[in-house]
Amino acid sequence: MDTRTNGQKQGQTGGKPEAIVLAPHSTAEIAALAERYLTPNYRNAPIVFVDGDGPWGITQDGERFLDFSAGVAVNGLGHNHPDLVAALQDQTQKLIHQSNYWHNAHAAPLAEDLCREFQRATGQAARAFFCNSGAEGTEATVKMARRYHAKVLGKPRPGVITVHGSFHGRTYAAMTATAQPKYQEGFEPLVPGFRYGEFGDLASIAALIDDTVGAVMIEVVQGEGGVAVPPPGFFKGLRQLCDDHGILLCLDEVQTGLGRTGTFFAFEQEGIVPDIIWLAKALGGGIPVGAVLAREPVAMALVAGSHATTFGANALAMRAGRTVLAIFARDGLVAHTAEVGAYLLQALHAAFDGQPYTLDVRGRGLMCGVAIDGDPKKVVDAARDRGLLLSVAGTNVLRLTPPLIVTREHCDLAVAKLRASADSVLLPN
Repeated sequence: MDTRTNGQKQGQTGGKPEAIVLAPHSTAEIAALAERYLTPNYRNAPIVFVDGDGPWGITQDGERFLDFSAGVAVNGLGHNHPDLVAALQDQTQKLIHQSNYWHNAHAAPLAEDLCREFQRATGQAARAFFCNSGAEGTEATVKMARRYHAKVLGKPRPGVITVHGSFHGRTYAAMTATAQPKYQEGFEPLVPGFRYGEFGDLASIAALIDDTVGAVMIEVVQGEGGVAVPPPGFFKGLRQLCDDHGILLCLDEVQTGLGRTGTFFAFEQEGIVPDIIWLAKALGGGIPVGAVLAREPVAMALVAGSHATTFGANALAMRAGRTVLAIFARDGLVAHTAEVGAYLLQALHAAFDGQPYTLDVRGRGLMCGVAIDGDPKKVVDAARDRGLLLSVAGTNVLRLTPPLIVTREHCDLAVAKLRASADSVLLPN
């Protein structure tokens, strides 16, 4: 037993501890170490980021990049937001992790915040389950939906309908739900019970329904599928279809939630009430956090011992989530995203409509895409050479998911860099 009473914490000594110094490595050395020791499942660009400033990423070589990828829509507050940094610094000096056998000071209050947002948007009471990622949220949703039918309603209905072009994560149920063969090849056998319709096509989904189907899982706006926006009325029709057959409507809001599309939840723009949604990405501001929100009767399917995750709801992640939501509310970031997102989409139309390589410009809020006739990876590389970071979605879409703090000036700069990059790659010399 630690019997000290002088305020010292375990591990502290009377003298100043020797500082831990980590060996520095050059960019070339890090690239070589990665080539030698990391599994080759990423194609890392030869850049090492060590710092950031709002919408700017800063490399150890001193280069500044306008970050319109935002860690694939994770860094909603940009880099080094002072309030988030202060909260995390404070929390790391107190408690980072404890077991879910006990409470911490932040998990239940964050659940209250999120469930109140769900009730505001739907009129329905909800419960929250915390995990570490979007993929974990997918897994928890599949388990909750199946257990709800089997144990609460008393009739197993394990079938799950998703749609082609979707992306729900890389773990097994999530990968199976992701109806894109390129993510599944070589990992068979997949999880049984999944079947695939078409995004925006009610008839294709209706054709898959029988009395074994218990859930439809779908993104409101497809991210990895190419920033695909649903046709008007699709989600209202899907909600009615699910109601007619006693099916749970489960919405993947991992990328679209937390204001990304101009409303707190993307489903708010569709005028529907989902049964389950799940969030991640922007919720932790860069700290891994996932959350599943379900209507209370459905959420009660997860009884004690039915599901868990060791790191989920740890104190640091929950403090991050609460701080992110507080900043959103204080600074009006959802309304800001709607306004600046409309400006960005208009600027992209002005820059790319009528270009010989442009197929489409689309998006919602600060989740925009330019579909091109050409190799998008070459355009992304050319943009990086001009100091702009973005990503590829689908097979031919240039995806822009900047931090939600960006200004019109940042958007103007990004669009100018992107247009110059596309022209340099896609137009004849």
